[in-house]
Amino acid sequence: MGIFSKLKDAFSGKKDQDRYLSGLEKSKKSFSEKIRRLAYGFREVDADFLEELMIVLLEADIGIQTAQKIVDAVETRALDQKLKTFQEISECLIEVMRELYGEQEEEVKENTNGTTVILMVGVNGSGKTTTTAKLTRYFKEQGKHVAVAAADTFRAGAIDQLAVWADRLQVFCVKGKEGQDPSATLVDACRYAKQHQVDYLIGDTAGRLQNKMNLMKELEKMHRVVGREIEGAPHEVWLVLDATTGQNGISQAKIFMEATNVTGIILTKMDGTAKGGIVIAIRDMLGLPVKYIGLGEKEEDLRPFDIDAYLYGLCEDLMQHD
Repeated sequence: MGIFSKLKDAFSGKKDQDRYLSGLEKSKKSFSEKIRRLAYGFREVDADFLEELMIVLLEADIGIQTAQKIVDAVETRALDQKLKTFQEISECLIEVMRELYGEQEEEVKENTNGTTVILMVGVNGSGKTTTTAKLTRYFKEQGKHVAVAAADTFRAGAIDQLAVWADRLQVFCVKGKEGQDPSATLVDACRYAKQHQVDYLIGDTAGRLQNKMNLMKELEKMHRVVGREIEGAPHEVWLVLDATTGQNGISQAKIFMEATNVTGIILTKMDGTAKGGIVIAIRDMLGLPVKYIGLGEKEEDLRPFDIDAYLYGLCEDLMQHD
């Protein structure tokens, strides 16, 4: 069974097929169109073809390092497996991308002995506070008891914004005061969570990159204090990246990874970019799994990331030509 058939089979069992397809529409159009353009005049996998493939991958925001790996792998397999037709090369390309991403990881590393603490990190403007709210809604839909901590105490707007969301979603919000030590807010939130048997506590933290040393100290302290309150906390640290910033997002991620133990990525605004290849670059260059993906403006448009659904959404137009 070819990779396209496997992806089709995996995708057809998904509940959120339509959301994936509509959210990845821009990326799909751009990527599939450019790959199909390579078919015109295709004769063999030679230096010219590989150079054109490299350009398509770079335009999809896959990044030079990851794109080179993919191109090299396609060239090697085309020779080894004596691939001749463009359809075989297309399948080979998707197979290489699928293997490069690797296995799907568990959604959340749960704390089986009490509250699971999740810290949200990322630069201001990446959609961190809104994503915290969307995650809250998602966990609530699964019947979980959720509380949030407005620990971005450097922006009064962020505290108010999360409090409004919490009210709307009917969850408790532990609010810091503007200018207060964010770690103090998290301590209060952990104590509330323990007292009220909360399943998930999501902490929305500040995202200032201007002074890396301050950021590091702040995040280290947050880790320390939540770990003292709840064993093993934080159980997850999710970095929120805006997909439309492309390779800049990877640079941001590296700074946060130096500052704290990031365990996964939430990629927002995927519906707003035609450069969906950033997912593959994140996995390859940062070694981090993409946990959730923002496929639209609505609260329910934050979906658990699924590599097969993502690749199907990206390449659906190619499959219709087999």
